[in-house]
Amino acid sequence: MSFQVFGIPVSRGVAIGRAVLVASSRMDVAHYYIQAADAETEIKRVLRARDEVAIELETLKNELPADAPHELAALLDVHLMLMHDDALIGATTQWIIDRHYNAEWALSAQLEVLARQFDEMEDDYLRERKADLEQVVERILGALARQQGKLTSDAASIVQRDFAGEDPLLLVAADIAPADMMQFKRSIFQGFITDIGGKTSHTAIVARSMDIPAVVGTREASRLIRQDDWVIIDGDAGAVIVNPSPIMLEEYRFRQRQSELERARLTRLRHTPAVTLDGERIELHANIEMPNDAEAAVKAGATGVGLFRSEFLFMNRGSELPSEEEQFLAYKTAVEAMAGMPVTIRTVDVGADKPLDRMSASELRHEHVLNPAMGLRAIRWSLAEPSMFRKQLRAIYRASAFGKVRLLIPMVAHLSEVRMILESLKKVQQQLNDAGHAYTKVEVGVMIEIPAAAMMLPLLLKHIDFVSIGTNDLIQYTLAIDRADEAVAHLYDPWHPAVLQLLALVISQTKLAGKSVSVCGEMAGDPAFTDLLLSMGLRSFSMHPSQIPSVKQRVLRVDATKLAAHLPGVLASEDPQQEAGRVFASQRVPVR
Repeated sequence: MSFQVFGIPVSRGVAIGRAVLVASSRMDVAHYYIQAADAETEIKRVLRARDEVAIELETLKNELPADAPHELAALLDVHLMLMHDDALIGATTQWIIDRHYNAEWALSAQLEVLARQFDEMEDDYLRERKADLEQVVERILGALARQQGKLTSDAASIVQRDFAGEDPLLLVAADIAPADMMQFKRSIFQGFITDIGGKTSHTAIVARSMDIPAVVGTREASRLIRQDDWVIIDGDAGAVIVNPSPIMLEEYRFRQRQSELERARLTRLRHTPAVTLDGERIELHANIEMPNDAEAAVKAGATGVGLFRSEFLFMNRGSELPSEEEQFLAYKTAVEAMAGMPVTIRTVDVGADKPLDRMSASELRHEHVLNPAMGLRAIRWSLAEPSMFRKQLRAIYRASAFGKVRLLIPMVAHLSEVRMILESLKKVQQQLNDAGHAYTKVEVGVMIEIPAAAMMLPLLLKHIDFVSIGTNDLIQYTLAIDRADEAVAHLYDPWHPAVLQLLALVISQTKLAGKSVSVCGEMAGDPAFTDLLLSMGLRSFSMHPSQIPSVKQRVLRVDATKLAAHLPGVLASEDPQQEAGRVFASQRVPVR
């Protein structure tokens, strides 16, 4: 039966494929592909875990006191029966063989299949046995975890490229953490669907960075969609079409081909300088997560890296943080790949929706805070961990010997924080001098993400070299909207007059002080905002490499001076989005 689910469109385009469900569980379950040669090893892990749990249950049953209720023994018998049922273990091994799932993922996938079968049973008693099945699977997952402890990032990053089937696949989940998204970065998934999340949640950001269609905040998708259902993701409308009719399938395949042709046309702009009709040269930089992403930035025509999200070097690696040498080599790789073009490295921005596996003493005291987005995160966490912070700073400064490096500090809100950062930089430079490490001048900038920082910008500008506006968090904190909460996602509004006033204020004050300013949030890569930001005087944008061609096309079609003349009317309007669409559209020259 065909039906539709609606959510929030976060990455444009059309994706068509079969659904792969990542089952939610009370336990953390790693999902990754294995090599075909490792299937036997994974099957042995499942069987060993099952046998271990079976022994536990048999022991519990034998040790039951004589006066124990007979229901307890019957319950243990049911669990033992489920554990040895071929519908669970036999089918789990089949997922491993056919799909190359790791043991934990295979077991979770089969649980999803069996749980649906229980839900469809008419007998109340049989329906309730689903809980027993879930308990059995949870015990086996626990045994698998005990076999080898927590998975390292090396194991979790294995991706099977030679997938056994020919059909494209779409990932469906309740949610996907940023670190998990990175595991799938080079996998065969053509699109993502999640139950929760907002337009600028980090799940959405990474989906856009992969340049594949995604819809988040669907609420019910992972419950309604079944394993292997045919699904269409309409990333433009935020629609998910399950089991589409042949006519609808053909229509969307046509749209998919048209989209591919448009992308090919935009690719031809790669080597065209981004210059407005009135001669204003615009910097189009790239946001990257990993060192090797710099190559994609160069291929896309980026004129630099405006945001290197260094926290992805820290995530999904168990209890150990990256060493100074590991960080240095990573930053050096990105700097050398950019061949003299600037690389802006943001110090680690963890916390909120990007937690680390490792928990320091200071974090443990804060792990149950009610609002982690306003807790110990970003520069606050770095300053609370001075040894870790100086290690990262040394690595960044050492990389500066191989190209132009700029240092960006996230979530600054106090002048005292800037003073502490500058003091740390003095210590780091002295340590590098003592150790004989080469480095060059590194410009220091701050991210404007908090309204307080925007309002006190003239004070900050006396101590820093540049400013980068993180529009995602700036909107979140200005409007008091949790950007990852789909319940209030409709209130997240980049066109809100207060947001636009703050943007215009930051850009004008920074330029007045003779310092450089860029936007590295999601607004920078959205062509709908290009004219507006140009009218405010912005001349430096940073976005995912895949977004550069469409933004460049918009830049090439406008006169920045004429756009600026319309800015006061847009800022004064009760509906800035409508006013901007009306006045800016009239200034664009047609596509040639």
